[in-house]
Amino acid sequence: MCDDFTAIAEDKALAGRGLNRRQFAAISAAAIGAAGFSATAAAQAGLTESNVTVPTPDGSMDAFFVHPAEGKNKAIIMYPDIGGLRPAYITMARELAAKGFAVLAVNHYYRSSKAPVVQSISEFFTPEGRTKLQPMISAITTPGIQSDAKAIVNWLDAQAAVDASKKIGAEGYCMTGSYAIRAAEAVPGRIGAVSSFHGGGLVTPAPDSPHKLMRPTAYYLIAIARNDDERAPTDKDELRFAAENQGAGARIEVFAADHGWCTLDGAAYQKVEAGRAREMSLFHYAKL
Repeated sequence: MCDDFTAIAEDKALAGRGLNRRQFAAISAAAIGAAGFSATAAAQAGLTESNVTVPTPDGSMDAFFVHPAEGKNKAIIMYPDIGGLRPAYITMARELAAKGFAVLAVNHYYRSSKAPVVQSISEFFTPEGRTKLQPMISAITTPGIQSDAKAIVNWLDAQAAVDASKKIGAEGYCMTGSYAIRAAEAVPGRIGAVSSFHGGGLVTPAPDSPHKLMRPTAYYLIAIARNDDERAPTDKDELRFAAENQGAGARIEVFAADHGWCTLDGAAYQKVEAGRAREMSLFHYAKL
């Protein structure tokens, strides 16, 4: 997941482009605004969007909900990366909704702050960003992730734009790759497909390590960054063994891109491999 290891790799990549993090953050934010899937473009594509509130046992979770303007659709829960819900993920949610899904991009930091906590993932690697985010990260517990998942599913099932007769997909990035797996374990009857994009902490010694929670009730896409694989080369094997042992269908693949390659405002964003990862997730979402 995002840490000093991935920061070093990203800083080298940015240096090769003659940029520092602050310069890149400004450029990426401007690029998303200029070329990204704007609210106007979403409306022209036949999408409806709104800022919503999901009641949970721990309070009110703010979220961004976007879906086709007509009909009932399969729902996807989008957990943003360690930087939280922000413009990049708003754009990514619109892009996924344009494929025919009702997408709820959630603020997993709602216990501490409304979104956005930061405007770009580059802020996480600044001292100020880490000081702001670390207490928020610590406030999220495994029971909290599980109760949030149940509340999110209940909220989605009550929406007119959602086809509650179909199962739900859940996807997470970086830190929240594990959240998507835990969500499927918490609501096995409703979440039927999981995508973890450059997910962190998937294989640990803990009895409830995410890799031990994969179930036959869902299909799993585990998309691994090449530099994460270099650091923990046995994780992919542990994941494959766990999926097989637990009877879960899974596709576990190392991509030719570094940690963070699927996130629009990330220094490691890699359009071709991000598109390939998205196509894999769509293949499994189509079966919901």
